[in-house]
Amino acid sequence: MDADLEHDLGQFWQFLFTIVLDAEKRMAAFLEAHHLTTPQFYVLKTLSERDGRCTIGEIARAHHLTNATMTGLIGRLETFQPPLVERVPGEQDRRQVVVRLTEAGRDRFLAVQVDLLGQLRALLAIIDPADRKAVLGYLSKYTQMVVEQVPLNTAIDR
Repeated sequence: MDADLEHDLGQFWQFLFTIVLDAEKRMAAFLEAHHLTTPQFYVLKTLSERDGRCTIGEIARAHHLTNATMTGLIGRLETFQPPLVERVPGEQDRRQVVVRLTEAGRDRFLAVQVDLLGQLRALLAIIDPADRKAVLGYLSKYTQMVVEQVPLNTAIDR
């Protein structure tokens, strides 16, 4: 057993856990100010990234949720005044239900995104530019090595 690796593992886990928890808390606070939950925001984000429309099933799969759970989320977004999403019949198959991002939904998503990016800007601004470049370089390397190359629930050979 590599003692240095075990020590690094403990440190990495602690840093990662702290960063993820902090990000979740900050995100929840920003979303609460916009009267959204995290899952609701992710639905708006998914729709925004997919030209403002897709099926409930597509959104559910993107977030590893059931269609029933996603149907409930969509229903709550429809109850906002004005509604943030609406259900419309599919263009090719009228029996298919497509979720469409409304103008109010797009505006709400953009407002949250502006606030979140402002917070990230403020956080990055307190880091020395050289350190910031180093952190971003390591995060880029992590993304390329792990996120893009190792599927979820896959053991990594040593």
